[in-house]
Amino acid sequence: MHGGLEGVVAAETSLSMVDGVRGELVIAGYPVEALALNATFEETIWLLWNGSLPEDIGPFRSDLASRRSLSQATLHRLAAAAATRVDPMDALRMGLGSATGKDEEDARNVVATFPSIVASYWRLLHGSDPIAPRADLGHAANYLFMLTGEVPSENRVRGLETYLNTVVDHGFNASTFTARVIVSTGSDFVSAVAGAIGALKGPLHGGAPGPALDMVFEIGDVGRAEPYLREKLSRGEKLMGFGHRVYKVRDPRADVLSVAAERMFRGGDNMKLYELARAVERVAVRLLEEYKPGRNLQTNVEFYTALLLHGLGLDVPLFTPTFAISRVAGWLAHSFEQRRANRIIRPQSAYVGPTGRTWKI
Repeated sequence: MHGGLEGVVAAETSLSMVDGVRGELVIAGYPVEALALNATFEETIWLLWNGSLPEDIGPFRSDLASRRSLSQATLHRLAAAAATRVDPMDALRMGLGSATGKDEEDARNVVATFPSIVASYWRLLHGSDPIAPRADLGHAANYLFMLTGEVPSENRVRGLETYLNTVVDHGFNASTFTARVIVSTGSDFVSAVAGAIGALKGPLHGGAPGPALDMVFEIGDVGRAEPYLREKLSRGEKLMGFGHRVYKVRDPRADVLSVAAERMFRGGDNMKLYELARAVERVAVRLLEEYKPGRNLQTNVEFYTALLLHGLGLDVPLFTPTFAISRVAGWLAHSFEQRRANRIIRPQSAYVGPTGRTWKI
């Protein structure tokens, strides 16, 4: 038996390769550190959907930008959701449009509108009017613009773009597998994305980048790091942002986001926070080896996700929806891949219930 299907190979994919023993993540042939730090998010989407980088990303970028606007009906739904304080992930699901029946059209519409849904809902939730998208801004820049009304600096855009590239795909995780199962039935891509959102909303999948940063804030000073962390470990508490179910060494995505955070914070007021986070990380890794020897509990993607997104001015409730703005491109890449060589995903189960019962009349 394989609980949770762990260790079971369900399909072949050319989209991403996760090597937890060696600490490697390859996305469509590129090491994550090479792709994430250099590509635009539009280039990454194209790469996953088409298998290679385009000669000119301009037409694809323009096409996505032309699809960003939300209908009045969608905005009314989001306003009604905001009035009852619906969870942002539920609002994201509610904002999805209807399927056109054309996979390519649905994929482009969904990817283009995800940032608009998240940003519009966030503003409505806080009593502000939504901001219309700008077609002259890239995918990442437009998202930040729609949240704040200010055109972000190139430094901030590069920070967000690196994050979006880093988390765009990661093997057959729960939400990706959910999307592929739905597509395997012959259903549409919009339904697949709705199901994937539901899977990502679960706390065992979406993770907890917020608490990882809360720990850094609570420590506050490098000199407090060791006594604070020793106390937590002595009480048997988990250190958020460390350890991963797949990676038995340091999560390669943590390295990428560490570099991105340093570049974004360098010279600004938040550089002190970055330096504090790095110091806390060093102490945490050392103490984890002391308290849990041999388990090799290293920094995972959540630690630097929290730092980077906080540096971008995003509040913690926006962390998971922002993750979804990236991962939806991966969900749809898997949807295309499933569609091309489809066979319905139908695993068997082992019955362990009672038998031989008789019905008393």
